[in-house]
Amino acid sequence: MAGEFIPASARVFGPDPSLVRMVVENKGLQVVQSGERTNTEGKPVSNLILLSISDSDYSSLRPHLEYVSLPNHLVLHEGGGKLEFAYFPNRGLISLVVVMKDGKTAEAGIVGNEGFTGTPASVGLSRSPLQAVVQITGDGFRVEVAALQNTLESTPHLQLMLSRYAVVQGMQVAQTAACNRLHGIEQRLVRWLLMTQDRVDSESLPITHDFLATMLGTDRPSVSLAAAVLQKKKLIEYARGAVKIVNRKKLEDSACECYGITQQYNGELGLK
Repeated sequence: MAGEFIPASARVFGPDPSLVRMVVENKGLQVVQSGERTNTEGKPVSNLILLSISDSDYSSLRPHLEYVSLPNHLVLHEGGGKLEFAYFPNRGLISLVVVMKDGKTAEAGIVGNEGFTGTPASVGLSRSPLQAVVQITGDGFRVEVAALQNTLESTPHLQLMLSRYAVVQGMQVAQTAACNRLHGIEQRLVRWLLMTQDRVDSESLPITHDFLATMLGTDRPSVSLAAAVLQKKKLIEYARGAVKIVNRKKLEDSACECYGITQQYNGELGLK
């Protein structure tokens, strides 16, 4: 039927996550692609959740979408603090980080344009134990938590999508915890690089060894050693302040099971 909306579970997202494609072709179904939706200021939307919800639900949320730049190292919310905004990235990468009392940190998850930050807000909670910090510069939209929660009362498809994503993110956090505890630094580095490239959609990732050490919960020499092994295998190239993935397939082959499991969670939602 012409104009019928395709739910997210019936879509796939290809290598370029900024483009939403139909699974079933030649049926006259509605396709929402990157840039076809805008906020009230005319800023184009590339966030996959915002592109996947129904037209009516998007119309309800649209007046509350505030376009924001997301510069590197910007803290979106502190762990344990009250959530004021939920963020829906168009581009870039946001890390969800556990910060200990002594200042030590470890990354628990990452968010790109497949998702949003502030997941507790989607189920009525007002705080998150995780710090959200921008690690790769981008842009997107933010929504005041109060406005989002009010909107969810009359937008069932948006509520479903956000709740599903919250579950997927919880699975990602759990798998990351297991990976950090049970797998070596080289495998953990491979997983992180692959997951990051999936969300940034670029061969070159603007990251440093110091940053990777912080995110992987280890020290810089360990990261440098692991990166040197991957570079010797010709899987990556490392220049100052950036890592370039030169052989994606072989990098995937050297990944631990955690990468495939995490991607399976995303694939079940059509967010990949």
